[in-house]
Amino acid sequence: MSTLSVPSRPRGRPKAELSLTEEERHALERLTRRRTSAQALALRARIILECATGSPNRTVADTLGVRPATVGKWRRRFVASRLDGLFDEPRPGAPRTITDEQVEAVIVKTLEEKPTDATHWSTRSMAKAMGMSQTSIGRIWRAFGLQPHRSESFRLSTDPLFIEKVRDIVGLYLDPPERAVVLCVDEKSQIQALARFQPILPMLLGTPERRSHDYVRHGTTSLFAGLDALSGKVIGSLHRRHRAIEFKAFLERVEAEVPEGLEVHMVLDNYATHKTPAIKRWLLRHPRFHLHFTPTGASWLNLVERWFAELTTKRIKRGAHTSVPALERDIRTWIASWNEDPRPLVWLKTADQILDSLARYCARISASGH
Repeated sequence: MSTLSVPSRPRGRPKAELSLTEEERHALERLTRRRTSAQALALRARIILECATGSPNRTVADTLGVRPATVGKWRRRFVASRLDGLFDEPRPGAPRTITDEQVEAVIVKTLEEKPTDATHWSTRSMAKAMGMSQTSIGRIWRAFGLQPHRSESFRLSTDPLFIEKVRDIVGLYLDPPERAVVLCVDEKSQIQALARFQPILPMLLGTPERRSHDYVRHGTTSLFAGLDALSGKVIGSLHRRHRAIEFKAFLERVEAEVPEGLEVHMVLDNYATHKTPAIKRWLLRHPRFHLHFTPTGASWLNLVERWFAELTTKRIKRGAHTSVPALERDIRTWIASWNEDPRPLVWLKTADQILDSLARYCARISASGH
């Protein structure tokens, strides 16, 4: 019994025949070798070179680690448009309606002018002034990092010994002396014991905690604190006032808590209570204490300021206290909890990096004409 053989049909779409001229081959090879070629364009050139050897799309795809559909796409594009077919086509969409000159005008107006009826521009007022849409103004501002609604405060130190003090204090943080403790010291004064006139309403599903805007004051206290820059532990002392006599009592506590044989380097500000004759006499009787004063107007150099921010956010700001003793108990409890698992505040920048950053900022401000 005879069988009839039927010729099999090739599977999939028929591949487009591809052949290269010498000029095209050299151009494709250059695209694969040039460092400035985009990786996507270099891959397309490799696909075409592999296809020119007569290999089927699946073989080329396996060789280059891409999908067969990708090989077929660039094979067809090359056959239809040759080398130009390998470059990306213009994206669809409406043509651009805002010119570079208009963008520049918005930026100049934002930086150099103010509206007549406000302290700063809004997208609405700028759109009205420029005859553009609010969406367009918002896009331009985002593209160039302009935020007219924001304002930040600053203070540049005028201390004549600013550079020397920065190098001294940053040196203590980055390379502390051997057999010594570096304490960042300051006082948080006038901490108020506040209670609301009405009960605080608890948080519910879909509703935040609520409290009345009015409150009653029950007195104040002051916290003297020393943050160990290496371990993160805190020595704290609470007093109803913050005079030199209270600061002296805090120094006595530090003297009692820091083990003998260790030098004590204290970073602190230029507050008058730190320099009274009584404090100077106490320091002469305790020669292991060394004071390092931050530059005037540069409290950011003192790491304890960041710790005070933690205390304010996590304990004081939303606390409710009907008496000063209750407030002080809360603060002592929080300090004890902190010291059970202290988190050192690590200083990262060198003195040179800080000074270079300030110099660049001052140069930018000077160049802007301000």
